[in-house]
Amino acid sequence: MDTTLRLAQQPEADALLSRSPLALLIGALLDQQVPMERAFSGPHRLAERLGEDDLDCREIAGMDPERLAALFAESPAVHRFPGSMAKRVQQLCQHLVEHYDGAAEAVWRDATDGRDLLARLRALPGFGDAKARVFLALLGKQLGVRPPGWREAAGEYGASDGYRSAADVTDERSLQRMREHKRELKRKS
Repeated sequence: MDTTLRLAQQPEADALLSRSPLALLIGALLDQQVPMERAFSGPHRLAERLGEDDLDCREIAGMDPERLAALFAESPAVHRFPGSMAKRVQQLCQHLVEHYDGAAEAVWRDATDGRDLLARLRALPGFGDAKARVFLALLGKQLGVRPPGWREAAGEYGASDGYRSAADVTDERSLQRMREHKRELKRKS
């Protein structure tokens, strides 16, 4: 991946997200019930605790679940819910090993079209419909992964106007605009 992402708003964490498809998937998985920056800095924090510069899908998939949960729970915790999120991350890695030979980028590399890619993302443990659509939009908007029909498959998150999700965050200003959009949606509901 040649693009520098700014989802964690921390240089080292963003560098890992930018070079590691696995870190990016894990960050997206962690992006729930915590601020986006904290979620996307989680993969870097985990890599540091493992004493690595990168994350290894097979290592995480085969790790003792209690050890992984302990790494997630170390202060500061990787996530607000370290035990359950450690389990989800391990399930994600196990799925990637089983279905994609441990290569996270294979999820999107061989997708035939937007619907195929959306189905692959929805099949990932911890990825519901909205998360899958946001991730598909992130791939298309920021990483140039644009199989035919990707915008349509991403739904509202694929739109080129507005700041709806992490897919639209490229700097501090766009992060604030995305937050304003979410506050406005909450106010209206």
